Amino acid sequence: MDYSKLKQIAAEKAVEEVKDGMIVGLGTGSTAKFATIKIAKKIKDGHLKNIYGIPTSKKTEELAAGLGIPLLSLNQLFKLRTKNFERRTLNVEPRTLNVERTNLIDITIDGADEVDSDLNLIKGGGGALLREKVIAQNTKRLLIVVDKTKLSGRLGEKFFVPVEVLQFALESEINFLESLDAVTNIRKGDDGGFFVTDEGNYIIDANFGKIENPAELNSLLNERAGIVEHGIFLNELVDSVYCSSNDGVEILGVS
Repeated sequence: MDYSKLKQIAAEKAVEEVKDGMIVGLGTGSTAKFATIKIAKKIKDGHLKNIYGIPTSKKTEELAAGLGIPLLSLNQLFKLRTKNFERRTLNVEPRTLNVERTNLIDITIDGADEVDSDLNLIKGGGGALLREKVIAQNTKRLLIVVDKTKLSGRLGEKFFVPVEVLQFALESEINFLESLDAVTNIRKGDDGGFFVTDEGNYIIDANFGKIENPAELNSLLNERAGIVEHGIFLNELVDSVYCSSNDGVEILGVS
């Protein structure tokens, strides 16, 4: 079985978790694309009703809109859901209210470039890591869809870490990443110039080799002002990983 078919099988299996009335985060990349296509088909066939999608990139937004999936931006979702939520929960203890209000997306289905044995991820090969992480942080259940080739013992064995940086700070952040022993490359676009993200930033692809402590590297990158976001997604964000092989789809859960 070819890898494209394996990606499709994993994505379509995850779509089985989508139910009527849900707000669904729509991932970016070759695997997540299959999930978006399947959701659109189920809506068209009448098997899913009252679904709204929240795209993680302009590319996914264009795909989903073309397929007829009703869409909301994250800002629109918060304005609509928060207003309705507050009317229904006037007597809820404030801490509970705040927690529930930050998880307005029911399910997000997205891909990953690498998944380690602890279900930490590297994402961002498609250049949408910033919006993908924002959506993940606002999601009740993040479902990751991959084929078996994306699994590794440690992050960095198979993929570099995409690091989104301010254009203003490009050279500074290259220097910083190289001080952490990363081999760096500025990502290029199809036109040969620097790749520009949906938010107008550049991406440095940083090869750290095997990452012994993803949480520590995550913290170091988070503390750097010129780094807007990076592609390390710790397993605390992940609910399940749907991994396909010739033997079918295995659902890996974070313990």
